[in-house]
Amino acid sequence: MNFRILLMTVAMAATSGAVWAKLPAAPADPAKAAEAKAKADEAAKKDADLLGKYQDKAAANYRKNKGIRGPAPKVGGK
Repeated sequence: MNFRILLMTVAMAATSGAVWAKLPAAPADPAKAAEAKAKADEAAKKDADLLGKYQDKAAANYRKNKGIRGPAPKVGGK
């Protein structure tokens, strides 16, 4: 019984390298890569704008519920 466990452990250890091997990346078309980068940049810009909008909305809600008066402090020198 112990011999079987030892044999299976050795077999699994020997084949684990083949399981974890990575395939090389497929060659990419430069035009498609540039288009994908432009789309990703546009999406990131849109997401950043939405994040800022909702952060401002959350801060305003917090200030309203806590009864804090006065203008919100400017952050980042904008």
